Amino acid sequence: MIVVIQRVLESAVKVGGKTIGEIGYGLMVLLGIEDADTQEDINWLSKKIVNLRIFPDENGVMNKSLLDAGGEVLLISQFTLHASTKKGNRPSYIKAAKPDFAIPMYEKFKDALEGELGIEVETGEFGADMKVSLINDGPVTITIDSKNKV
Repeated sequence: MIVVIQRVLESAVKVGGKTIGEIGYGLMVLLGIEDADTQEDINWLSKKIVNLRIFPDENGVMNKSLLDAGGEVLLISQFTLHASTKKGNRPSYIKAAKPDFAIPMYEKFKDALEGELGIEVETGEFGADMKVSLINDGPVTITIDSKNKV
């Protein structure tokens, strides 16, 4: 699993012009799933995201986690995170999981985040043409690949 995490003041996702998910202060998380991903990846990555100390403390130092900051999460599926650009100019998405595997993994990841946070995670719509807006706070943008834990 690959994620791109952005610390945001607010974020929203629309499908067909209708807002289907939105948050205030917290993290907007783009999630890419591949066939090699397992429950272990879900568990490790959800814990990492929730406990990552990227929120400012009273001195303005990034020393608080999402839990400490009381932030929210907007989770968006994004298969293009697994794009291969090694050959030519058209990315290949062969590594990205197909919907029959990716959708259940996406739902399990959402459930794991909710379990860690104790609050509902807002989402986009898997496979839809989504319009995502956000105000990146910092800016703080971090990528994490669960296959590079060490």
